[in-house]
Amino acid sequence: MNGLWILIVLILISALPVIAMFIWFRIVKFPLSLPWFFAALLGGALAPLIAGFFQGLFPPLSSLELRALLFRLIVQIALTEEAGRLFILLMLYLLLTRLRKTALPGYLVPKWRKAPAADDFLSTETLGSALGMLAGLGFAIIETATYGAANLGNALLRAFTAAPLHGACGSRVGLTVFSFRESPVHAVFRFLAAVIIHGMYNFMVINPGMPIVFPILLVIAASLSALQTLRRENRLQK
Repeated sequence: MNGLWILIVLILISALPVIAMFIWFRIVKFPLSLPWFFAALLGGALAPLIAGFFQGLFPPLSSLELRALLFRLIVQIALTEEAGRLFILLMLYLLLTRLRKTALPGYLVPKWRKAPAADDFLSTETLGSALGMLAGLGFAIIETATYGAANLGNALLRAFTAAPLHGACGSRVGLTVFSFRESPVHAVFRFLAAVIIHGMYNFMVINPGMPIVFPILLVIAASLSALQTLRRENRLQK
């Protein structure tokens, strides 16, 4: 298999969670337009650059002690990656705020919705959660393809574990950004929850004595929680 085909396979594997998310949105008729869908994905794909900049500010790990390892997993990796998403989602929030002041009714919702009314928009928090989840999946596409370039099996493993985790944490970061003005304390706790969940996953994955079922269960719980929030809010707005 030449390099081009390997790249195509990696991209397809990395995009599986995004395809699943798109199908889920259509099944539940989640009112998110394609421009916002792809804007969040693209923003998430750029977030690794921001996270990489933050990570470069830390000195190399000089100790293998548990305390130093936890610092690296939680602060140098989890915190910086969530901070990268936070920056991207803040840009999307500012763009959304500007558009909502000027957009015509129904501009932000897809055309298949029937006769959108003047207030037929997603609530700010719901949109933040959805965009955050998509930004997390966009981040995961780049990360999965990067890891998969060294080992194709890694791409499959990360597509079904790390990618949903990034989406679940991204959902919480999206809520952080989009709800900060109304509830700053809750927003901060949501961001910390994303960092802690991400750090726990990192620790479980690199710990050789940790059964693989534990990080999988963590991913499932975090993902279902994020999806349930979106589904509940979507029902409230119908």
